[in-house]
Amino acid sequence: MNIDDISIYLPKYLSPDSQSSLYDNLRSFPDNIDKRIYASGLNYDIIYQGDGIKDLLVVDFLTREIKETKSSIIISNTCDIDTNNTRFVPNQILYAPIIKLEQYKNKLLSDTSIAIEKVNSHIESIIKQRISNIFFLPRLNDDCEDSIVFLDRIFNVQNNYIDRDKLHQKRIFSLSNYGFYLFIFKLSLHYTRLHESVDRGS
Repeated sequence: MNIDDISIYLPKYLSPDSQSSLYDNLRSFPDNIDKRIYASGLNYDIIYQGDGIKDLLVVDFLTREIKETKSSIIISNTCDIDTNNTRFVPNQILYAPIIKLEQYKNKLLSDTSIAIEKVNSHIESIIKQRISNIFFLPRLNDDCEDSIVFLDRIFNVQNNYIDRDKLHQKRIFSLSNYGFYLFIFKLSLHYTRLHESVDRGS
C-alpha cells in the first residue's frame, strides 16, 4: 500500500506511536494478517464495530429454523449501538456469523466438480483479503481459529439483546487499529463502490 495515497483516509485521533504502528502494518499488508489485527485491553461495557460476540441468533429463511451461532462479528457502527446514545427508535445491532475457514474449505473440496487447485487458490485469495465480500480472521486462540465472515449474510437483533453487564463473557475479540481499518475497508469496498458502470440518468 502507498501510505501517502491513503493517509488522508486514516484516523487522525491516534497517538504518534499508534499511528506509526498502523502505517507500518499497512505497508506490510497483506503479508502480516495475523494476531496483530486483534486488540488487547478493550474490556469496557461497550460493543465495538468488528467485535467477535458469542451466541447470537441466525435464521434460515427457507426452513424458518432459528439457531445460535458460536460467534459473530459486529457490523454496526460503535456509536450507533452505544446505549448512552438515546434515540426515538433504538438502532438494531447488525452482525454476521463467523465461519471456520477449514469448514468452508472442506465443503468446497467435497464438490468434485471443483478442482483442488482452484479451491486452494480461492482460499489463498481469502487469506490475502482479496475477495470483496469475505473478511478473513486469522487464528487468535481456541475460541477463534482461522475464520471467515461473509459480509452479505447479515442479521440484526434489538440493541438490548446483548447484556452489557455480561459483555466480558460474550466478547471473543476486538479489532486493533490495523484490524479495524482492514474491516472498514472491506465493508466500504463491498457496500459503497461508486463505479457500478450504470448510467442512472438525471
